[in-house]
Amino acid sequence: MHPLRLSLILAVGAAALSLGHTALLAQQTIGESAAPPAAEAPVAAWEPEVTRTHPFALTLQEMMRGFEIVGQAPVGVSWTDDSRWIYFRWLPAGHDFDADRELWRVAAEGGEPELIDDPLVADSLSIIFGGGDISPDRSLRVTTWRGDLYLVDRSDLSVRRLTDSRQNFSRPTFSRDGASIFFTGGGQLYSLSLDEGVIRQLTDIRSGEADEESEPEGHRAFLHEQQTELFEYIRRRQAQRERREELQERFAERGIHTVHTGGQGNPTGIFPESGGAYAAVQTTIAARGQEATIVPRWITEDGYTAGDEVRGKVGDVVGASRVGIHSLGSDSIAWIDLAEAVKARAETNNPVGIWEAGQLAAVYDGDVTPRVIGFQGWNDAGTHALVSSISDDNKHRWIASVEAATGDITILEHLADSAWVAGPCFNCMGWFPDSDRAYWVSEADRFAHLYTARADGSDPRRLTSGEWEVHQVQIPEHGRHLYLRTNEGSPFEQHMYRMALDGGERIRITDGVGRFEAAVSPDGDRLAVTHSTITRPPELYVQENRPGAVMAQVTLSPEEDWLAFPWIDAEIIPFEARDGTDVPARIYRPSDMGVESNGGAVLFVHGAGYLQNVHRWWSQYFREYMFHHLLAAEGFTVLDVDYRGSAGYGRDWRTAIYRHMGGWDLSDFTDSVDWLGENEGVDRGRIGIYGGSYGGFITLMALFTEPDVFHAGAALRSVTDWAHYNEGYTSRILNRPQDDPEAYRISSPIYFAEGLRGHLLMGHPMYDTNVHFSDIVRLTQRLIELGKENWELSVYPTENHGMLEPWSWTDQYRRIYELFWRTLSAPGCTEGTGVCEVPAFQRR
Repeated sequence: MHPLRLSLILAVGAAALSLGHTALLAQQTIGESAAPPAAEAPVAAWEPEVTRTHPFALTLQEMMRGFEIVGQAPVGVSWTDDSRWIYFRWLPAGHDFDADRELWRVAAEGGEPELIDDPLVADSLSIIFGGGDISPDRSLRVTTWRGDLYLVDRSDLSVRRLTDSRQNFSRPTFSRDGASIFFTGGGQLYSLSLDEGVIRQLTDIRSGEADEESEPEGHRAFLHEQQTELFEYIRRRQAQRERREELQERFAERGIHTVHTGGQGNPTGIFPESGGAYAAVQTTIAARGQEATIVPRWITEDGYTAGDEVRGKVGDVVGASRVGIHSLGSDSIAWIDLAEAVKARAETNNPVGIWEAGQLAAVYDGDVTPRVIGFQGWNDAGTHALVSSISDDNKHRWIASVEAATGDITILEHLADSAWVAGPCFNCMGWFPDSDRAYWVSEADRFAHLYTARADGSDPRRLTSGEWEVHQVQIPEHGRHLYLRTNEGSPFEQHMYRMALDGGERIRITDGVGRFEAAVSPDGDRLAVTHSTITRPPELYVQENRPGAVMAQVTLSPEEDWLAFPWIDAEIIPFEARDGTDVPARIYRPSDMGVESNGGAVLFVHGAGYLQNVHRWWSQYFREYMFHHLLAAEGFTVLDVDYRGSAGYGRDWRTAIYRHMGGWDLSDFTDSVDWLGENEGVDRGRIGIYGGSYGGFITLMALFTEPDVFHAGAALRSVTDWAHYNEGYTSRILNRPQDDPEAYRISSPIYFAEGLRGHLLMGHPMYDTNVHFSDIVRLTQRLIELGKENWELSVYPTENHGMLEPWSWTDQYRRIYELFWRTLSAPGCTEGTGVCEVPAFQRR
């Protein structure tokens, strides 16, 4: 027996034992467990070298251990204020799949990382690396830990506790003179004098309308006086109310007025400028009457099915948000009327960022108004606030500065798109230090680039340009340079660049292949870099902050056996789509595993829609990456495709699916089959496709609408009807179902289920709070009513959308593997005439 197949027997057998009775019941849905054992299929002629000479077992059980074998990558990478230490959360391989990352630290020069193994110590250490505002003289940092305020001396990391309270204080910032600290607690703004230690309340902002009491008249006046005369209870209540009113009057004498937000929503944040004269007030307006959906929890401690209320459906009522400027000590809030400013600007000139190119132009009309307004920060002088807003139809974004003293609004950018506004770094915006110049990232020229203008709208500049994207913007505390992470030079890599605040030459700091993220040390001398490649997960490195500096590796996450395996550095190839566009893909060939092709092919569809999976760094689909090695070792050619709608390639690629999901995105996969047939010798009659979430949706559309091209598919946690998905994602791409029903009809698989001819496996978590289990239940009923037979459904009662447990992953991918083996491994499988039964040793 072939050693690879022997290892599969052991892996799957162990998985079946661990799954127990539930697994045995699930197996019966395949219709194999009751069948008599079949004769073992002949061992294939190929003998992959990797399965004989490497200790890592390329088995489903091993691969689906996930984090247990590759570890959990370093996150939360933070420098101490003295630039001597780097703290990070990390969990190397060898721990349980659901274990939490542990706290580690390493010296700035690198070396062996140290584990902080006492969880209480690790928790409290966050005070010295957990971020926070820096004093004007750069000597102190203020932060919070477990609801209290702490002051850190940045030279020696000594800590001074400022509060000891059961209240939950948050958002501490220094005043401009460094003498006080502003912070919030209980929804109000306070100040703390560092010299006196005195805490002062600065606001009393409440939701709703102020109570207006009128004097009773007539019989009501008589009854009021009678109650007061007869009952001590009433007299005491009146006295309490009078004391409260007296207290409010005293607050007003001290400069504190009770201010109500009225119809502008409930306060969710108060943000003071450093001079202490003004504060921005952020509110939310609830979606009145929205109907939530119930997601049952089937496996519970008490044995009774429970349910959780989660999101509503697209097209239901939605909430909004507002921002106002409150002059501290005043009795009012000046609400920002962005709609009027937008209208005035649109009537007077052409807003920055409106495209003039045919179908891309989204013209403003009076019905398009800002719905969500968000506060984005104060400039250092405290003279201007930055706000951003999205229109109700998702086709407009406005960025504006607001002068605190006058309330004057200046629209800095109006970005309009006939599809929807979005893109990488869409919320990257703020102020340059010690300046009245704002910056933001925009797709105004079809690629995400960095723009800037003064607060009054003058001197607008575009700091970057080209057919590449800005993915991250940092301004370290020294404030001399911008640090950008971009895909300049190749959409398949991301590097760190340094650039002057006013633009000019970009200097690439990181060197190598893959993806690089960096945190700059406070003194600006060194970088803590997280780096990964196709074959290696993200690890932490340190280097000097200069081009060409050598990176010193700090962490090593995976198991030794895993590291010893020759993982494929998959080739990235372009294929030509029907409209002449080159579509990027990654290919896994059987020859990469030392075997001959069996003629079949499997296409993988990444999820999220707007996500990139064809690149030279570690994929978040690392289990699928390993699974593709197994498929290639069995003779299948495997192709990842960054279809239209994927991230990394600019605005036009991103929005190609507008009003038709399952259009260009699906046709890219159909066209890839032509390329595989012409260039890789793949049998066009043996094409499989699979993916999860959006990938599951595409799989359904492929089997339902292109049955002559796709013969087997596994649709995992898939959207089957977009009218049942959420508002935030769906309404941008398809508009709302009541406004654009045709977009939903042509984009939803449930309308095309009658087209199923191939072999379909559906898998869905039963506690899926993202794509609800009811979605796949509805499609199941449709298939039953249509009399379809060649489909099956596997369910995972305790799993949510992301899937966590190794036994669930193993069960799911066993079914996928067996599906493709049964239907695609030899000519005639899909027609049922070939000898394509799963070998006996793979049966349960």
